[in-house]
Amino acid sequence: MAKYVFAYQGGGMPETEEAQQASMAAWGKWFEDLGPSIVDGGNPFGPSATVGQDGAATAQGASGLTGYSIVSADSLDGASKLAAGCPILTDGGTVEVYETFDVVM
Repeated sequence: MAKYVFAYQGGGMPETEEAQQASMAAWGKWFEDLGPSIVDGGNPFGPSATVGQDGAATAQGASGLTGYSIVSADSLDGASKLAAGCPILTDGGTVEVYETFDVVM
């Protein structure tokens, strides 16, 4: 089994407490459905910066990523199928799926 990073982009914070609770319940259900595939449930991202080749930082990350999770799956296709149920997709966001690999030094 390989590990995959789900990089979330977009979506939004629900405005009402009721909507926030519904959103959290949807995320909780999705993580429950993923079961043992979850390696690290991850976190949302806060303020960000982009650092260029000259070392200068500009406010806000260029990619607009909003959070991440790490899962295990048999293949990129399998991981992508797991991502298809992500609640961010119903909130206008996307999920980018990246395979990771161990580097031996």
